[in-house]
Amino acid sequence: MTTARQASPVRCRLVVRGTVQGVGFRPFVHGLARELGLSGYVVNDPEGVVTEVEGAPEPVRAFCERLTAAPPPLAVVVSVSQRALPARGGGAGFTILPSGTGPGRTRVPPDAALCDGCLAELTDPADRRHRHPFITCTHCGPRFTLVTGLPYDRPRTTMASFPLCERCAGEYADPTDRRFHAQPVCCPGCGPRLRLEDGPDTAYGTRYGAGAMAEARALLARGAVLAVKGVGGYHLACDAGDEDAVARLRAAKERGGKPFAVMAADLSAARSLAPVGEAEERLLTGPRAPVVLLRRAGPPAVPLAPSVCPGAPDIGVMLPYSPVHRLLFGLPGDPPGPRVLVMTSGNRSGEPIVTDDAEAAERLSELADARLAHDRPIHAPCDDSMVRVRADGSVLPLRRSRGYVPEPLALPFDIPPLLAVGGDVKNAFCLGLGRSAWMSQHIGDLGELSALTALERAVEHLTGLTGVRPEALAADRHPRYRSAAWARERARGRPLRLVQHHHAHIASAMADAGLDGTAPVIGVAFDGTGYGDDGAVWGGEVMLADYTGHRRAAHLAYVPLPGGDAAVRNPCRMALAHLRSARLPWDPALPAVAACAEDELRLLAKQLERRVACVPTSSMGRLFDAVSSLTGVRHRAGYEAQAAVELEAYAARGLADHGPPYAFALRGGRAAEDGPWLLDPAPVLRAVVADVRAGTPVEVVAARFHLAVADAVAAVCAVVRRRSGVGTVALTGGVFANAVLEEECARRLAGAGFTVVRHRNVPCGDGGLALGQLLVAARAGERRGEDRVSCGARQSRRG
Repeated sequence: MTTARQASPVRCRLVVRGTVQGVGFRPFVHGLARELGLSGYVVNDPEGVVTEVEGAPEPVRAFCERLTAAPPPLAVVVSVSQRALPARGGGAGFTILPSGTGPGRTRVPPDAALCDGCLAELTDPADRRHRHPFITCTHCGPRFTLVTGLPYDRPRTTMASFPLCERCAGEYADPTDRRFHAQPVCCPGCGPRLRLEDGPDTAYGTRYGAGAMAEARALLARGAVLAVKGVGGYHLACDAGDEDAVARLRAAKERGGKPFAVMAADLSAARSLAPVGEAEERLLTGPRAPVVLLRRAGPPAVPLAPSVCPGAPDIGVMLPYSPVHRLLFGLPGDPPGPRVLVMTSGNRSGEPIVTDDAEAAERLSELADARLAHDRPIHAPCDDSMVRVRADGSVLPLRRSRGYVPEPLALPFDIPPLLAVGGDVKNAFCLGLGRSAWMSQHIGDLGELSALTALERAVEHLTGLTGVRPEALAADRHPRYRSAAWARERARGRPLRLVQHHHAHIASAMADAGLDGTAPVIGVAFDGTGYGDDGAVWGGEVMLADYTGHRRAAHLAYVPLPGGDAAVRNPCRMALAHLRSARLPWDPALPAVAACAEDELRLLAKQLERRVACVPTSSMGRLFDAVSSLTGVRHRAGYEAQAAVELEAYAARGLADHGPPYAFALRGGRAAEDGPWLLDPAPVLRAVVADVRAGTPVEVVAARFHLAVADAVAAVCAVVRRRSGVGTVALTGGVFANAVLEEECARRLAGAGFTVVRHRNVPCGDGGLALGQLLVAARAGERRGEDRVSCGARQSRRG
């Protein structure tokens, strides 16, 4: 028998696609080939990693098998194409060639949290990178935020201006080293330099390096607010236990009562704030390192200032994910300091996160006492991601950004090159081609020119990384959305497909679950505001939908929205509008009525009577606002959904002993057989008012209301199933960020035999809207003007 050693050599070419650049894949290939005694090369290419190996058949076969069996920790292999080549013979050794150039869609990895190996070196006084704020290797560190082009090599990153010293260059070139071809590699001698700059009330001059970090820790311990340049932008940090510091930061940032995220020094400190389950621990300590919402369970062991997250049911917690953040908490031997820091994005509320140092000096000077900066540029702004763990251990992303972007999402069918621009609130856009979609990082609310500029830059950056050249654009139908106006201005002759807001939400949930749309779903889309097909403000919608269209099967009964955005900012006004629609008197003993001055009551009465500036709304979010005010929880909102968030906190405490829930009335709607059913909240409002008058605890009222909504969802879906035969329900829209409501709805629906679809990869709110727009627009392009859809719906040609 001929042995592998005696057999003629063979040569094989493999192209590996996926997240394979910037994650140590070439060093891995190099080491594997050397171990097996193969010759050849490996090179970064715009399409991925290309390698050719030559040797005896058995080692080549083993190479091909092991190439994807145990790749580096941050690598994600999507596909491997393999082709036999004629053996060249005479080759010796295996080499890494200079990267190729040209268009491509190589997957740049997301930024990754500090790995255990780098943490050990950072804290080791004998290591040459001890206390180095920019320590990194192929297993961790910035990627997306510093890459400027493809292929991913040091000259195409913001590290290009930092030449490697002799020792770092040796590590970079050593195949046995953990930093072999790690593009951000550096040391205190050749890397970026940390500096602490004066704020408006300090005058000690600029400090550098270890002295800058030591003084920054001292400032935090003394109650200062510090601007800290992180991986994807600046943070504003202060001692989370210092009420004066937190209140001062809140006022300066103009944040209202919106909760702050906190950074805990370690897992033990995180556990002192709230219970941490296994799934939460994996997220906190994993490479993505998002902010994880931990449900409160009584006062934390480490006291938090009351202004950190007032009224919220959860505490948003993350661990130090960069060496700069880790050093802020000190190393053994350092003076003690805060164990928990407020760590919020460096901006005023409503503005994009600051990344540029000169901009930080201008925009953050009034918000912070000093700035801890460095000279490594941030090319792509990237806020912290935020997630919540459900009772079943699955994860709901609430903001998908650092640690996740630009990781692509798998699509259920092929699409042409498209750009969907999302909405105006919590904006994130989406590029798609073939069976892949790339959601952008969190851009923010598009109310400021700076946010539109950030959108422009982010589109340019992600388009360059993915190689997607959109042939059409998609946007929301709202006639005054800035995102849609932005898309119109940049269409330049390309089709612009407008997608109804709640249809996009449902399509997003379907795509998130991998549904191909061959069968429709019952989509329950609950949010605060969405432009309806009839010009009203929708937000309490139950639809039969697929990617090609939607039909309104049921909705919350319309009530007037007095003054539009003014009603959103003043939940007490929504309470009065709902009371009037339910034919309930404005009893001065009710908290919502008592919260309004006499002149405000008179003005609202006239406004509602004459229907002046009172667009009708079916918004479930506004109903939550109304009940929050009726129970005395929140009458004036300082941030989006504040009233609903605080009502959820009470409901969570009342679930254990709530008594019978309230009940909506389900009415047949229009006379037409297929007309939408109406969810009438009048019986619920009457019961709420009766309980409030009787002195029923707010926790009980809030729990009964949440359960009433869940019961109504189950009842409506049962009616729609009887009429349509559809047995899959998708829960989507920003209202389902409410953990109590989502869990109760899912439990009831599953118990009734429905297949329940919930978001797992993109946010349920407007941060996931663009994914749905993308797929609806793709199907619209395929139809070429046809507007009849498979689920019996009609869709405007504008969509």
